[in-house]
Amino acid sequence: METKWSKVIIHASAFFAPWLVPIIFFLIGSDEEVKSISVQALLFQVVMIVLLTISGIFSFLIIGIPFLIVFGIMYFIAPIIGIVKALSDEPWRYPIVGRWV
Repeated sequence: METKWSKVIIHASAFFAPWLVPIIFFLIGSDEEVKSISVQALLFQVVMIVLLTISGIFSFLIIGIPFLIVFGIMYFIAPIIGIVKALSDEPWRYPIVGRWV
């Protein structure tokens, strides 16, 4: 499969199979860039779930509500930005975890 469409599928998987698709592309992919995007997408999902959970717990104390809103928006917007960048063949790294990989 073409690298561009592999990246688009990995980014879009955040809306239908956020863990399964990046793992599959990491295991069967041969391109290093696709593997890197797969790991970033998977780490992004894990980190965002942790951050949203912590924000949800702290929202009972009122201080978590702004974080819950910001992380919730980022959870949906970041994959859309990744899809647009992949379609235009521009390099893009996920926020927070992009520098880890």
